[in-house]
Amino acid sequence: MGAWLDHRLGDRVDVAQMLADERFVYDDLACVRDDDAYAPHTFVWFHRDLREEVVVPGELRVVHRDKRLVVVDKPAFLSTIPRGQHVMQSVVVRLRDELGLPEVSPLHRLDRVTSGLLLLATEKRWRGAYQVMFERGTVRKTYRALAPWRSDLATPVTVRNHVRKDRGVWRAEVVPDAPVNAETLVELESRAGDLAIYRLTPRTGRTHQLRLHLHGLGAPIVGDPLYPVVRETSVDDFTTPLQLLASELAFTDPIDGTARHYESARRLPLAAES
Repeated sequence: MGAWLDHRLGDRVDVAQMLADERFVYDDLACVRDDDAYAPHTFVWFHRDLREEVVVPGELRVVHRDKRLVVVDKPAFLSTIPRGQHVMQSVVVRLRDELGLPEVSPLHRLDRVTSGLLLLATEKRWRGAYQVMFERGTVRKTYRALAPWRSDLATPVTVRNHVRKDRGVWRAEVVPDAPVNAETLVELESRAGDLAIYRLTPRTGRTHQLRLHLHGLGAPIVGDPLYPVVRETSVDDFTTPLQLLASELAFTDPIDGTARHYESARRLPLAAES
């Protein structure tokens, strides 16, 4: 097992030291030994060492909190869930610590570079009822984006196409002639010189959908590090926030039937926070 672990992980961690420190364990929590016989189809668990994370600037504002739900207004660059290089600097880890809610979990996705409203369940038992809303598309989500003004772009316009985002690939892509799986209503809200604020109402929730749809209209969102071209930036560079804001959430509560509506206090253009 030691040789197999070294083959799989030796370029990323000090396997020999981790074995000596008994940091690899099997499902039953028994420690993996260097000379254990190789066992195929076996799970081996370990906690990787975390990098020293730079604190993401900006306030994580609690817009609403009750027995079942928490609504937060997050700054750009704060990851929703702990993953990759962003563990402590994530909404979930921060809220579990700050609010004393060990089971808090998001009910939908919000890109790390996107600012605005995020809905979370306080406990696992509430997740099912609220997740069904997102699956059925009964949550009204409104975004606003700062992007180039196009004199030749007639709005409102509904963008409908097939968006695919492969795991491990940075950018999503439109697949021509494939069945529609992504739809966004794009409306012009205001104009300031060469830029405009667009109100975006997604009717589906594909990864990078809004960014890709505006890019496809010839109006890529200001500050986007991926569209139209990949811009190499450090994960700790917080100077250029993506000008995309999840500004409103509205739905009928599936448990008590009340109408809920929340708005972000943030406004475009988004400045770098400190």
